[in-house]
Amino acid sequence: MIPLEDAVTARLESHGERFEVLVDPDAALAIKRGEFDGELEDVIAAEDVFENASRGDRPAETDLEEVFGTTDPMEIIPQIITKGEIQITAEQRKAIKEQKHKALVNQITRNAVNPQMDNAPHPPERIERALEEAGFKIDPMEPVETQVDDALEQLRPVIPIRFDEVTIAVNIPPNYAGSTQAQVRQFGELEREEWQADGSWIGVVTFPAGMQNEFYDMINDKTSGEAETNIVRDKDDIKTR
Repeated sequence: MIPLEDAVTARLESHGERFEVLVDPDAALAIKRGEFDGELEDVIAAEDVFENASRGDRPAETDLEEVFGTTDPMEIIPQIITKGEIQITAEQRKAIKEQKHKALVNQITRNAVNPQMDNAPHPPERIERALEEAGFKIDPMEPVETQVDDALEQLRPVIPIRFDEVTIAVNIPPNYAGSTQAQVRQFGELEREEWQADGSWIGVVTFPAGMQNEFYDMINDKTSGEAETNIVRDKDDIKTR
């Protein structure tokens, strides 16, 4: 179940009656598109069907049988979402837009680089300003993932930007190798690793290029600046120097 404050109302009017359910907005849209593959109970606020959700009024079971052929809420809820309309208040729309805008900025920041500055990451503040200058408007009823390409198209005339990956080789001294190598693995795809005779650890990891500063900050923090890193330009010749 999701918190009630995160839910929106999906409403269907049929046979002169109104039926409402409370559901996560993204999940509701995925269900309408036939793209939902999760568990329904994880994206609803109540395992119930209402005549008026705000008051908690429930329809008669005879009405449910007549319209849906069942009184089971878990069978009725997808029908209401698919055939009905998703209702959100202005306050909910604003909150969803803010949440998705932050998620969009975060996704672009973690993946994008500046090709004119040796593929350096763009700070979140720069992405924020560029989106505002480009006039990009987030759609609160569409998943963030489907809006990234449109955002990039609008950003390119404003700032030099592209999505890229970076491969970094890191040599961690023995005193820090045990705990730090586990965090290196979490950043992306581990291309190669090797434990040295002195207990140090060499690893080569590929991850979204926008996460470089975050990666270096983590390495410096965990190893007191004693680790060595090297950007691998050619993945066919992976080595640490």
